[in-house]
Amino acid sequence: MAAQASYSESAGTRRKKGGSLVLPLGVFALFLLVAGVFVAYALWPTWPGKSADAHAPALPVTVAGALFEVPPAAIRTALQRHPGPHERVDLAFLWPSLQPAQPGSLEDDANDADKSAALPAKAAMADTAGRIFATITPLGSLLPPDERLRYVYPRYAEAQARPGPDGLAILPFRAGTPYEGQDLVYFADQPDRFFTLCTRDSGVMTGTCIYERLVGAADFSLRFPRDWLKDWNSVLSGLNQLMARLHPQQN
Repeated sequence: MAAQASYSESAGTRRKKGGSLVLPLGVFALFLLVAGVFVAYALWPTWPGKSADAHAPALPVTVAGALFEVPPAAIRTALQRHPGPHERVDLAFLWPSLQPAQPGSLEDDANDADKSAALPAKAAMADTAGRIFATITPLGSLLPPDERLRYVYPRYAEAQARPGPDGLAILPFRAGTPYEGQDLVYFADQPDRFFTLCTRDSGVMTGTCIYERLVGAADFSLRFPRDWLKDWNSVLSGLNQLMARLHPQQN
């Protein structure tokens, strides 16, 4: 009987000790839960609010600290249609009017994308032949365009350039280099005035040129058909006008 009483007393003691641990463990678990919720809230990506209407006035947009005034109708991705900092902005403009190329509503954008995907390759290219595409990204670790012209491109180019249209020179890149299949096209008398990297025509794919300009720490690149180089002075004038509209602070 004494042994049974002793056993009961011991079991009761253990229950009291176990019970005394429940409250601290519960408090600790609650603390972990609150801390987890706070960390998740702090680290959860914040998405922009409602996209701006395509007919809204130009949006103040910054990329790598450089300020641009961008018409929402020119922004190709709906999620990018908001003011404030961006990691990247993709734009499209009609040529030669330089008006925003996007339709008037986001629903029309989606419908046009579906239609473009269904077009044959040649028809799709014809649909974009009168457009110029712009991309604004941080320059990051890349060398500025003018430094690439002086120190990088000559290392991979052929020894001799051939004449191009209207005073341009065309310098092919060697096979096996990072720029294989491309040409450096520049104004022969003054390369700093105009130079661009261009792909070559290949089957149904027409050549495309990329013209870059540094705006603060942002890299502003414009893409257009290589055929336009036949009147490159007009192209350069249009590119300058477009830059002045999007980044008027440079003037």
